[in-house]
Amino acid sequence: MRKSILSTLIAAGVAAAAVTASTQAFAYGAGDFFTRVGVAKVEPKSDNGSLVNGTLDVNVEDDSAFAFTLGYRFTDKLGVELLAAEPFDHDFQVGPLSGSTDHLPPTLTLQYYPLGGTDAYVQPYVGVGVNYTKFSDEEISAPQELELDDSWGAVGQLGVDVLIDEHWALNGAVWYMDIDSDASLGGTDIGKVEIDPVVVMGGISYRF
Repeated sequence: MRKSILSTLIAAGVAAAAVTASTQAFAYGAGDFFTRVGVAKVEPKSDNGSLVNGTLDVNVEDDSAFAFTLGYRFTDKLGVELLAAEPFDHDFQVGPLSGSTDHLPPTLTLQYYPLGGTDAYVQPYVGVGVNYTKFSDEEISAPQELELDDSWGAVGQLGVDVLIDEHWALNGAVWYMDIDSDASLGGTDIGKVEIDPVVVMGGISYRF
């Protein structure tokens, strides 16, 4: 499902580029500032661990929200990008209990553009970096208070821009994020929640 979403975004972008292509050169290069805006879907992995000595399985559900990035290219082929978003609101189950939590996942990646500096209309890129996830507004159907610790983790990224003109492009991107959170209930440590999501984003890109 995750692969099919990104494949659809890329295929649509390639088709649009073919329609709008002209003889004008739109080379990506050093000194470009850019932003990407769209909708991102956070899809946690299917097995989110277990709590209370393995007696309660955890299931964290998907959520989608508005997201955007800001980036800069130091050279034709190397750049950096910061991902931000409005809070994602995830429902979850812990055994017979249900609950929800918000999280913000600012993510910084160092990116490589293999076709940077060329006139290619399709500009793929890969990235590696770090994610910080802040949890808030934890709720659970139990009398005790649930707390989820913030998380730091590694990130991998794949993406593509399909150029429309000198400034605008269609964009599709996917990140894998290592997000694990220590959980406590009523002040007692009950284990670790393993979210480790794939984040899929589709939208538009603008170069300044």
